[in-house]
Amino acid sequence: MQGNLPPEAQEKIEELQDLQETAQQVAQQKQQAESQLQSSKTALETLDGIEGETEMYREVGELLIETDYDEAYEDLEEKVDSLEVRVGTLKKQEERVRTQFESLQEELQQMLQGGAGGPGGSPMGPGGPGAGGA
Repeated sequence: MQGNLPPEAQEKIEELQDLQETAQQVAQQKQQAESQLQSSKTALETLDGIEGETEMYREVGELLIETDYDEAYEDLEEKVDSLEVRVGTLKKQEERVRTQFESLQEELQQMLQGGAGGPGGSPMGPGGPGAGGA
C-alpha cells in the first residue's frame, strides 16, 4: 500500500516509525532507571535500620570493598537523587515523544483523508507540482 501513497505520506510514515522506535527506547531506559531507583531506595531504607558500626562492603566491579556507614549512606542518597532526576527527565522525554507521535499521526490521517476523496485525485499525481519540467 505504501507504494500508492504520495511521497509526503511515506515520509510521515517513516517519521512515525522512527518516533515509535524512540518511544520504545525511552520507555526501556525509564524502566531500567526506575528499577535502579527502587533498588537504591530499598538499600537506603535497609541502612536506616542498621547500626552505624556494622561492617559493610560495597561492590566495585567484581570486588567487595569495605566501606563505612556514613560513606555508604551519602553515596546511596546521591544515587537516589540522581536517579530521581533521570526518571523525571525520561518521563518528560517520553511525553514529548508521545505528543510528537500523536501530532504526526493526525497530520498523516488528514493528509490521507484530504487526498483520497477530492476530484482529480492527489495533487501530487500526474500534472501536479513539478510536472512538465522546463
